[in-house]
Amino acid sequence: MTASLIGAPVARNDAPGKITGTAVYGIDHREVGMAHGAVLRSPVPAGRIVTLDTSPALEVPGVIAVLTAKDQPDLLGGWVLRDQPMLAVDEVRFEGEAIALVIAETREIAKAATTAIVLEIDEWPGIDMDAAIAGHGDPEMRLIHPDWASYQPTGGDFPREGNLAARMFADPPGVDEAFARAAHVVEDTFTVDRQYQAYMEPKSGLATWENGRCTLHTSTQYPFNVRDRVAQYLGMRSSDVRAVGHVIGGGFGGKLDASVEPLAALGARAVGQPLQIRNDREEDILTCPSRENAVIRVRTALDADGVMIARDVLVDSDNGAYSGEMPGLASLPLSILGSVYEIHGPVRVDSRLWYTNTTPTGAFRGVGGLYLYMSQERHMDHIAATLGVDRREYRLRHLFSDGSVTLTGQVLPDASLLAEAFELMEQTVPWEQAHAELGPNQGIGISAGMWMTNPMPGSATVKVNEDGVVQVISGANDNGSGSVSMGLVQIVAETMGVRPDQVVITMPDTDVAGYDGGSQGSRTTHSAGRAARDATADARKQLLDVASGMLEVDPADLLITDGRVEVAGVPERSLSVAEVATAALYSIGHITATSSYATPPVQYNPSCADGLLFPGMATPSYHVHLAVVEIDPVTGGVKVIRYVIVQETGRVINPVGFRGQVQGGVTQAIGYALQEQLRIGPDCRYLERNLHQYRIPLGLDLPDVEIVPMEHPSAAGPFGALGVAEPPITFAPAAIANAVSHALGRACNSLPITPERVLDALVPDAPQERR
Repeated sequence: MTASLIGAPVARNDAPGKITGTAVYGIDHREVGMAHGAVLRSPVPAGRIVTLDTSPALEVPGVIAVLTAKDQPDLLGGWVLRDQPMLAVDEVRFEGEAIALVIAETREIAKAATTAIVLEIDEWPGIDMDAAIAGHGDPEMRLIHPDWASYQPTGGDFPREGNLAARMFADPPGVDEAFARAAHVVEDTFTVDRQYQAYMEPKSGLATWENGRCTLHTSTQYPFNVRDRVAQYLGMRSSDVRAVGHVIGGGFGGKLDASVEPLAALGARAVGQPLQIRNDREEDILTCPSRENAVIRVRTALDADGVMIARDVLVDSDNGAYSGEMPGLASLPLSILGSVYEIHGPVRVDSRLWYTNTTPTGAFRGVGGLYLYMSQERHMDHIAATLGVDRREYRLRHLFSDGSVTLTGQVLPDASLLAEAFELMEQTVPWEQAHAELGPNQGIGISAGMWMTNPMPGSATVKVNEDGVVQVISGANDNGSGSVSMGLVQIVAETMGVRPDQVVITMPDTDVAGYDGGSQGSRTTHSAGRAARDATADARKQLLDVASGMLEVDPADLLITDGRVEVAGVPERSLSVAEVATAALYSIGHITATSSYATPPVQYNPSCADGLLFPGMATPSYHVHLAVVEIDPVTGGVKVIRYVIVQETGRVINPVGFRGQVQGGVTQAIGYALQEQLRIGPDCRYLERNLHQYRIPLGLDLPDVEIVPMEHPSAAGPFGALGVAEPPITFAPAAIANAVSHALGRACNSLPITPERVLDALVPDAPQERR
């Protein structure tokens, strides 16, 4: 009997190309007669364009054309809100905003010619988040978007006003009364900086036109989103744009939305030849939708027994100059800052997203969950310290249980898995023993939470070719995680009964594949994998029906094993899958099947808040993290010396891929918690502008992560699979911040916890918080 492929360490099928260097990344793609584009970007964060003379650039030998705002359709684009032009019109709103596109015979000529353009900008003082908040309601405050009221949302509208780009507000009755009668009130303020996705392959796009249709070649996490954005900016039907995906050199959320692709499409149409635009690293940092900076204020009212009787939350986050998907993410505080632990009373949550004269922010693995859970878990430590209770014990007393209800009204039938995760962690790292074993300058931190699988739809078409190869046509792509190159391959091979090397998955092509919601939110293995499994099961049934006629047996008596269809118990009566698929051409035709899957919508209370675009946690899973750190009191450096994760996994499809996701997630979390800092200066410009200044973790900074899978198969996922990519990063900054605070005996409520911040915390008058 052939062993199951599910749970086996099958090698990824894209490994040979990546190892040998033959894999074609988006930036590698070429077309005959291709021109090159370079973008003139704003050197200032805000101002009015006074002079824009492109004629000197046109005189540079090799330059084909120069485009400005007057050459683009009079349209705005945007994922959630149509608030952004392709090329700046009259004014600029952030440093790096595109102003003009130079098209030339070579990239070098195009870049050089951008410097010949005469650009004069009447610079205005930039508005950062502090200024936007302070000036809100002031009639003298400059509006970054004076025409904000005319902007059209792409879905439902949401509260917004002036420089307040979006607001989600929940204000149940009784909050102030509960605080008035509280025995204790614990209050904290947390701040976080931006984090750049720091993928290896900068963004690029190559556009061609034929018969009025545009084809885009790009390394994107979400081809259908790129298709729609290009169509939006150019005023076309989505079906007149084709997005073709290529191998991706990392994304982490930064390649979900279009970037240079609309400009490539505009330029290629203008000059009538293929056009590629690719960012250099500094352009990429200046324009990438990094994780947002934010300020989170949390107050909790406690009764005399330490029971949480009310909470008051204010979250201010930075949208940057244009909206992207951020208005949807502004809803996350309501799903997180009253979850995991029971609050026996009302919770007020005010989440405000601000337009600023900075680069637009956007999705990054774990989206806002990292800093929101860091805030909740640091706050829980503070509450426990205030009450004089052990912080793990206080958590256990207040954990959600089966049937607990979130602030959005979502019922969690399996929330007792939190307690199970704490117990598994205790078996792995006994809490009291771990404290007893701590050395000098060492601390321990714990965190817990639930996370989701992005519920967007996915689809797959499965075709059995005449040579017996099972071909999967899907809009899902592999962003480097192995979710497609391992996960989908194993799911299809196991369902059909063939070897993994008999499965081929095409690169995404919006002209051919059914819709897919992109490689984001831990959804590919769960959702696209479910669609692939269902389509494969249908194709398998067709194959067996054809084979039953050829072998003259009932289909129920047939098996498919290792690529052969055989009569159960009589293996000598068999046919190859190739023979059956070829025979099918003369009866039913190509054996093919299509299926789609979307996670059922979360049931919630729609009256719980205004502006709730993101109502709950789809397919919630539960997690506990523990970190042990050591502080160098001389340098302020922090080393994570032990990291343990208990992760609800559903069913692990590939243990190697699972470990890779967990180790990678913790690596990015360590960067976010301790090192990575994309700071905004007082002039609204980034201080870190290249990978020399922007420090990401090195191998020496990382521990081997200890992983305790808590397999609890999902009824919806293929073979029980849940998403695994985001939880490892989402809860790690909280555990690390708690561990550093424990080691220091001082509160560390600002991320990243840099050496400078550690040394500041060591001064005698710093707030004490020994746990």
